[in-house]
Amino acid sequence: MEDVRKTREPVLITKRGKPLAQLVPAEKKVTGFVGRLEGVVRVVGDVESPIVPPEAWEAQR
Repeated sequence: MEDVRKTREPVLITKRGKPLAQLVPAEKKVTGFVGRLEGVVRVVGDVESPIVPPEAWEAQR
């Protein structure tokens, strides 16, 4: 079982040379929206700073 966890490769279990079961790695339980994006989204640059400088905001005028 440890090999399956490490390699993420399934193992075929046989009885007298005939396939009986297959041991497969468990799926990672991902909770929340951000966790589901792991490996899909990449953060580039500063995500906290405004794209447009505050001086250019019309709402402040």
